[in-house]
Amino acid sequence: MNRMDRLMAILIALQQGNQTAAGLAAKLEVSRRTILRDMQALSEMGIPLAAVSGPQGGYYLMEGYQLPPLQLNSREALCLLFALEGLTRYADTPFNSERWTVMDKIKAILPRETAETVHPMLDRLEVEVPKRKYTVPHLNELLDYASSNQWVSVFYHSMNNRRRLLIHPLRIYAANGFWYCDAYSQTHGEQRIFRIDRMTELRPEDPPEVGEGDGDRHQGKSEPQTVHIRAKLTYRGMLQVERDEHVGEQISAVGNEEWLADFHLPVSEWHWAVQLFYALGTEAEVLEPEALRREVCAKAAGLLAAYEANHT
Repeated sequence: MNRMDRLMAILIALQQGNQTAAGLAAKLEVSRRTILRDMQALSEMGIPLAAVSGPQGGYYLMEGYQLPPLQLNSREALCLLFALEGLTRYADTPFNSERWTVMDKIKAILPRETAETVHPMLDRLEVEVPKRKYTVPHLNELLDYASSNQWVSVFYHSMNNRRRLLIHPLRIYAANGFWYCDAYSQTHGEQRIFRIDRMTELRPEDPPEVGEGDGDRHQGKSEPQTVHIRAKLTYRGMLQVERDEHVGEQISAVGNEEWLADFHLPVSEWHWAVQLFYALGTEAEVLEPEALRREVCAKAAGLLAAYEANHT
């Protein structure tokens, strides 16, 4: 990014609200000193900048100053259309019609030269999203509850249970073709991740009393117990484990075609770990803890016994 593009990017960022020099430096991938020089240059150009010191301070534009509408360059248009293209691959979203109409509007306003540059590149870029068949009729409702910091009662259909849960939605995100809600569950007494397509019958609830049940964990007064897991992975095993958002970054190469997964897992997710390494088969070997090795072996032995019994 050249200096003029960077100055314009700073102005656009300032139109959204206060910006610190450190925050702008991180966003634009330059040093804090460079941002300070850019601020000086903008002031000398007559841009009405002001600054507030302190933790909540930063630079801002004086009230009443607005930039005229700006055209997207080819890279910006590609970035935006690429992101929207990924959203269209989800079976259901909070923006089912908007995701298409906004793409059409962006393409319609692009100058011809920009469009001719963007479209061939867009044809060769792809966000890989597994094809799923589901609907999330309560996604918008849950999004409203999460944004308003509202506790919610939901009827949840898990693989093992169907019951009502009291949860506090913390964030909503899309991954692997599904929509998930990261929430504190008063019912479980810990933070958990829930598939939103498995939720029905949502209704707002009053927050539980502080200290009720295991609610003190939600206030950050204690940390959940964890278990240290180490496992060797083959190349294929590494590709599968790195997809997991929680442990995918805890993998390191230790040799030729060999990787090591080294992470701490909440005790409550023990059965998930057993199923993970059992499913990986020969693509992984648990090194520790010994109890996890034994459970994976026992699960494999049970499968072998079932096959042998059916064969005879």
